[in-house]
Amino acid sequence: MNQDSPLHPLLRARDAPKQPAFIELFFDLVYVFALTQLTHLLINDLTLKGGFEALVLLLALWWIWVLTAWMTDEFDPQRPSVQWYVILVMFGIFLMAIQVPEGFHGNGLFFAATFAAINFGRFFFVVRAARRTAVLNHVLRARFWSIISTLGWIPGAFVDGWARGALWLLALAVDYVSAALRWPTPWRLGRALGPALEITATHVAERYRQVFIIALGEIVLSMGMTFTGSDPDGFTLRRTVALVLSFASAALMWRLYVYQAGGQLGPAIAASPNPHRLSQWSSYAHMIMIAGTILTAVGFTLAMEHPISHTPPPWVVGITGGPALFLVGRVGFEYVIFGRVTMPRLIGILALVGLSPVVIHLPPEVTLASTTFVLLALAVTDTARSRRRPPRQAAPPA
Repeated sequence: MNQDSPLHPLLRARDAPKQPAFIELFFDLVYVFALTQLTHLLINDLTLKGGFEALVLLLALWWIWVLTAWMTDEFDPQRPSVQWYVILVMFGIFLMAIQVPEGFHGNGLFFAATFAAINFGRFFFVVRAARRTAVLNHVLRARFWSIISTLGWIPGAFVDGWARGALWLLALAVDYVSAALRWPTPWRLGRALGPALEITATHVAERYRQVFIIALGEIVLSMGMTFTGSDPDGFTLRRTVALVLSFASAALMWRLYVYQAGGQLGPAIAASPNPHRLSQWSSYAHMIMIAGTILTAVGFTLAMEHPISHTPPPWVVGITGGPALFLVGRVGFEYVIFGRVTMPRLIGILALVGLSPVVIHLPPEVTLASTTFVLLALAVTDTARSRRRPPRQAAPPA
């Protein structure tokens, strides 16, 4: 496929800049609002049902982010038509994010219809912009499965509660599983064999890093807004301690992310025999890490808003469970990059899980301190290992 042919001028040229374009940075801004909406949803309903609803909505929002990141890797984001396409998707995400608090309570049809419209819009754009190319066949395969998933989205909007969540989760499972199986389709399209599309390693890696930094910013944003907005006497000792610990935890999570693995995603994609598949599994690992940061922001916000004498069990889910979930994603990310995992992070997950039944009887700031200490111990371990050994090179599993 010659990407410089006048037949398809919208495709990214081989010698195009590999760094994300300004339109992609602009697109990511809407996810600041989307993640804030998910955080507030959980703050108001940190229950099993609320967590399930937030998970379904996060999976939907993340799926669109991943496919849009793929689009701007295949198509030239400097072209006006590509930029307008991204802006329209951005507006759709904005509308979906507005509906997050009521996604399971009355406005489900609007949320589902917007999700389906974004998927159909992607198909029509590619049909026009990439005819007679492998990109079109790739999107036709995905289009077949997104039509099937729509059969769960629209009916789900007409039922309530767990039934809506089950239908929407089933629809999302169709999208995620069909992608993992390389979109096996009937007729002549078949399955995407081998690497489905060319991947620009530097560009894709940078996109993942940017969206993860946005997720970490949600912790800082939630803490800052809570500290300044809910108490006119903000600088009380307990609230100040909670603020410092939450900021420290966000910084430590950033450090744990970027240490070796965060900087090796680009080389890992370039070295992989199937860059598309490695990028796909990286997206799942990042989604888990982002879910962990959202849950962390929820737990820390509740601890700051209500400085009481003990930590309620739902708060523990956020304060210790959020960082533990982040570490689970980080372990998966490390395996994607290096083909193995290090023991300290597994120990950190077990330590956070083991703390959960203990900290229920302790003040929230002590729970925050315990979580921060585990993250700090992992960061110190990483620093000590880096001084004793040379930097690890990317070695993705076959």
